Amino acid sequence: MSTVRPDRQSGQSDRRGPAGVRIGALVPLTPPGWTEAGRHLLAGLELAVREVNDAGGILGGSLELVVRDTAADPDRAAAAVEELAGLGVAALAGEYHSVVARAAAGRADALGLPFLCSSAVLDALTDRPTDRVARLAPPQSRGWRLYADHLLGEGHRRIAVATQPSVYWASGTRILREHLAPHGGTVVELDLSTLDPTAVCDALVAHRATALLLLAGHPEPAVPVVRAVRRDGRLDRVLIGAPAGQPEFAGWAAALGRDGAAVPFLRYLPERLGPLGARVETALRERLAEPPSFVALEGYDAVLVLAALLRAHGTDRARIAASWSHVAVEGTRGPIRFSRTPGVSVRQWTWPPVQVVDRDPAEPSRFRVLRTG
Repeated sequence: MSTVRPDRQSGQSDRRGPAGVRIGALVPLTPPGWTEAGRHLLAGLELAVREVNDAGGILGGSLELVVRDTAADPDRAAAAVEELAGLGVAALAGEYHSVVARAAAGRADALGLPFLCSSAVLDALTDRPTDRVARLAPPQSRGWRLYADHLLGEGHRRIAVATQPSVYWASGTRILREHLAPHGGTVVELDLSTLDPTAVCDALVAHRATALLLLAGHPEPAVPVVRAVRRDGRLDRVLIGAPAGQPEFAGWAAALGRDGAAVPFLRYLPERLGPLGARVETALRERLAEPPSFVALEGYDAVLVLAALLRAHGTDRARIAASWSHVAVEGTRGPIRFSRTPGVSVRQWTWPPVQVVDRDPAEPSRFRVLRTG
């Protein structure tokens, strides 16, 4: 496999790979980025590139992955897009953080560079509709409405969200509030920039909330809030939830143990993987030395889609951008096709599978599927 990886200090590399077709990869590999998600995303991207090359490559040459670390910084991501465009990559893939992906998508659109976003979910990934950007993950409105349905089904109407300032968290709060309101549900916001974990617990009691959703980063400040709520006898019956998926990764279980169980979250997997998904999952497990998350599969699928486009249309960026709606790929989680979707500004896979899942309190390493959609 040919991969140009970033160095530790600058996040850049001047090392050139062998001649071939180049695609850029945007990945959060250093703090404050969610590095565990970034590691899984990169593992999926790299595995798919290796397999493409083992199968003969693209257009008679190798497929090369040129990696840039975004570190969850929108400005850094936009600069990386500029650099990668100058290096002649045919397309971009990756990025986990929604706000960062939005910055990257806007710059890629302006430069005419095709970008397949693997993991970010903001509905409005770009300011205007564009053919240059496509996405594998479901839009936030689709997943978070399913999550709201789960809360309603479990009898929760008084919801508190412990949140940090962010377009992503604000969008999630709005989706929840609009979906819950017709069913008598209310949402109160607890600002983690002003409230410590003890104050969060007091606020939950004061508002008589039955569920607390963590719209906040991991491990800080999410982990201390979970510990505080679990240890507060007044809140024994309060559900803790994390729709953005923090409990998906092993770091959550390592930090919280059984306190991190029974925390519902969203993940984008089918009830059962098909033959391709099962094979890739096994290969990623070996590569990561731990169970792969759905984020790793998103990375793998992104390369599958771009490889199909490159084989069919070559490296011309305009032809690639014009061809999202014509691609049909069997991905690790089902058949992938892209279309225009109301309210979504980019070409969208309609639809990836969505689950509400938690970790089993009896065995926190095991996941329980609570709802599908």
